[in-house]
Amino acid sequence: MTIERKMLKVLQGESVFPPPIWMMRQAGRYLPEYRETRKQAGSFLDLCYNPDLAVEVTMQPIRRFGFDASILFSDILVIPHALGRDLRFEEGRGPLMTPIEAHEVERLDASPLHDHLAPVYETVRRLRAELPPETTLIGFCGAPWTVATYMIAGHGTPDQAPARLFGYRHPAEMRKLLALLADCSADYLIRQIKAGADCVQIFDSWSGVLDETSFEAFCVQPMKRIVDKVRMVHPNVPIIGFPKGAGALYEGYRGKTGVTALGLDWSVPWSQARRLQAKGPVQGNLDPLRLVVGGEALREGVAAILDNLAGGPLIFNLGHGITPPTPIDHVEAMIAQVRGATR
Repeated sequence: MTIERKMLKVLQGESVFPPPIWMMRQAGRYLPEYRETRKQAGSFLDLCYNPDLAVEVTMQPIRRFGFDASILFSDILVIPHALGRDLRFEEGRGPLMTPIEAHEVERLDASPLHDHLAPVYETVRRLRAELPPETTLIGFCGAPWTVATYMIAGHGTPDQAPARLFGYRHPAEMRKLLALLADCSADYLIRQIKAGADCVQIFDSWSGVLDETSFEAFCVQPMKRIVDKVRMVHPNVPIIGFPKGAGALYEGYRGKTGVTALGLDWSVPWSQARRLQAKGPVQGNLDPLRLVVGGEALREGVAAILDNLAGGPLIFNLGHGITPPTPIDHVEAMIAQVRGATR
C-alpha cells in the first residue's frame, strides 16, 4: 500500500482538506520533555550535534501531537560555525559570536563543512528511519542574509543595523559573504536531502528590515543561487522560502527565486495571501501570540486562515516559531480545530 505524505501533496500543488499541519520550532522549550532532554545535552550546540538527542527532541512533538511533518532539530548558525566562526548560546541572550570584519570574509574556509556537519546528516538519516512513514521530513537552513546578520553583529539586534551598514560600507565583501553562505547552504541542503529529507525550508527571518534594492541583492539573489544549485542535484525536491516580514516584496519572490512554496508571516493581508496562493502553495500564518492566549483569539485566528486559504494548496503553520510560554493544551486545541474543520 502506498503511503501518502499530505504535505508533499500540497507542495506538488494539490489542495488537501483539512490541510496538513506542523509548527515552526515545534521541538522546543514549551515542551517539558524537550526541557529535560536539553538538560542532558550540556549546551544547545551539543544538543544540535548529538544525533541521539537531536533525534529524540525532533520526535517529541510527533509522538505528542502527530503532526503531518517533522523538521530537523538544528540551528541556522551551524553553517558559520562550520566555517570556523566561534559560536555559543547564552540563556536569555541567544546566539553570541565574535563579529566578523570585512577583511576576514576572504579567509573563511569551507573545506571542513561536511565533516563538521556530519552529525546533522546522521540525525536526518535516523529520523527518516524512525518517523512514521506518512510524516514528511523537512530539512532546513538559514538564508544567507539572515545568517550574515548574526555573523556581522555577533548577536541578534532589533533592526539589523550592523549588517545593513556593513552592506553599504563594504558591498564587495558583503557579496562575497552572501555568495559563500549560499554555496555552503546549498551543499548542506543537498546532503540533507540525500540523507532522507523530503523537502527543505530556507528561513530568511530578517528580510523585512531591508529596502527594495537591498532585498533584491541580499535576499533574492542569494536565495536563487541556493535554489538553482539544489535543483541541479535534486530537481524535484520542494523548497519552501520564508522571507519573514517581506510585505509587498512577497509578490515577486517566488518567481525570482524559484522556490516551490511561500511561508507567510502573520502580517500578510488575506487579499495578498490569496494572490500568492493562486500562483502556488503557501504555508502559515497564525500569529504565535494567538496560540499563547488561546480561547477565542486562537479560534478566530485559525478560522480566518481556513476560511481564506483552505480552498487552495495550504500547509497550516504559524507565522513564525512557537514561543516558550505557549500552553500545550492550546496547541492541542489548534490541531483539533484544523483537523475537525468542515467545508
